[in-house]
Amino acid sequence: MTTVTTRTVAYPADGLTMIGHLALPAGTGRRPAVLLGPEGPGLNDVQRRRADALAELGYVALAFDLHGGRWFTDPQEMLARVMPMLDDPDRLRDIGHAALDVLRGEPRTDPDRIAAVGYGTGGAIALELGRAGVDLRAIGTVNGLTTGRPGEAARIRCPVWAGVGSEDPIMPPAQREAFAAEMQAAGVDWRLVVYGGALHAFHHPPVDQAVVPGVGYHPRHAERAWRDVLGLLAECLPVAG
Repeated sequence: MTTVTTRTVAYPADGLTMIGHLALPAGTGRRPAVLLGPEGPGLNDVQRRRADALAELGYVALAFDLHGGRWFTDPQEMLARVMPMLDDPDRLRDIGHAALDVLRGEPRTDPDRIAAVGYGTGGAIALELGRAGVDLRAIGTVNGLTTGRPGEAARIRCPVWAGVGSEDPIMPPAQREAFAAEMQAAGVDWRLVVYGGALHAFHHPPVDQAVVPGVGYHPRHAERAWRDVLGLLAECLPVAG
């Protein structure tokens, strides 16, 4: 296991002071980087550990914040903040751009080799950065198969990988089909993996709090989805070379 250095980074976005988690790999040279977005409740140790794991593989990784350092424990309070955000692509892009600026500004980051991977709301932000024409090497979205404004997906300039649970009521078959149709019509290099029997947020270990209906952990598929994310990065953003 390589030595990983971590630190918190504060930056402004969405009228708040966001508190991200930056993980740096061993060494001193520039490395490829991953912008890592959390699910709706916010940034927690699950995403921080994912950033650390990416740094162990040689990536600079920034797990970005959504709510000014807050993790929502009340599902309705979380939805009251997140749903207007999801209905406003420009707001999502502003949150993503602010985090991306932090990642690009890190001296260890190779600014020409960045991928965006997100879960839920974080995945929607990754997609909106692509629709905004941001130069990314890959986009990965888990449980965040949102569709954008007409025609804007044509600006996506990198492969897109998406994962979703077959029993996810928040991202049902109609939403999956709309996402696939948008990507196909735009000529995007896209893939969609449906994990059989999995609910929404199947990748997130259980939490000791109330959750929205349709959420459930599926440990086997959680491991598979993580391997699929790593496969996307290995293909599109290899550490070596």
